Amino acid sequence: MMIDQKPTRDELERLTGAEMHLQGCDLAGLDLSRLDLSGWHFERCNLTGAKLNSARLEESRFAGCRAAAANFVAAQILETQIEGGDFSNAKFRGATLTSAKISRCKMTGADFSEAQTIGLELEEVLLVLAILPKLSFRKANLRQVDFSEADLRGCDFRDAVFEDCRLRDAMLTTARFEGADLRGADLGGVKLADARGFKGAIISKGQAADLLGQLGLKVI
Repeated sequence: MMIDQKPTRDELERLTGAEMHLQGCDLAGLDLSRLDLSGWHFERCNLTGAKLNSARLEESRFAGCRAAAANFVAAQILETQIEGGDFSNAKFRGATLTSAKISRCKMTGADFSEAQTIGLELEEVLLVLAILPKLSFRKANLRQVDFSEADLRGCDFRDAVFEDCRLRDAMLTTARFEGADLRGADLGGVKLADARGFKGAIISKGQAADLLGQLGLKVI
C-alpha cells in the first residue's frame, strides 16, 4: 500500500505484477503508458493529465480520483471499476472497455472515439459534450446518465433501457434504438429527422406529442 506519496514511473514500474493500493497519491502528469497495472486500486489519487496509454488495467479500480485530461488511449480496461471522481476531458480513444462499470462520475467532454465496448455499465455518469460515436450500448441498462449535447452518432442503443437519463440536444444521426425503452429519457431538443432512428423504440405519449409538435401537430 502506498499512501500520500508522489512516486516516479520507475518506482511504480518496479511494483508491476503485484496488486497495489495507492491512496491519496499524486500521479499528475506522470507517464504510465504500457505498464501492467492490473488489479491496482487507485483511491482519491490525483491523475490529472496522467498518461496511461496502452496500459493494462484489468480488474483495476479508480475510486474518487481526479483524472481530468488524463489519457487512456488504447488502454485495456477490462472488468475495471471507476467510481466517483472527475474524468472530464479524459481521452479513451481506441480503448477496450469490457465488462467495465462507471458510476457516480463526471466525464464531461470525455473522448471515447473508436473505443470498443462490451457489457459497459453506466450509472449516474455525467457525459455532457462527450464524444462517443459508434459505441455499443446494446441491451444496456443506463441509469441517470446525462448524454446532453454528446456526440452519439452511429451508437447502438438497441434493446437498451433508459432510466432517468438525458439525451437533450445530443447528436443522434444514424444511432439505432430498435427495441429500446426511451420512456425514462429526456428527449428535449431532439430533431424529428433524428427521431427516425427511434423506429421500433418505446416512447411515451408525451414524448410522441413533443416530436409531432415539430410538424405543428397536436396529440389529444
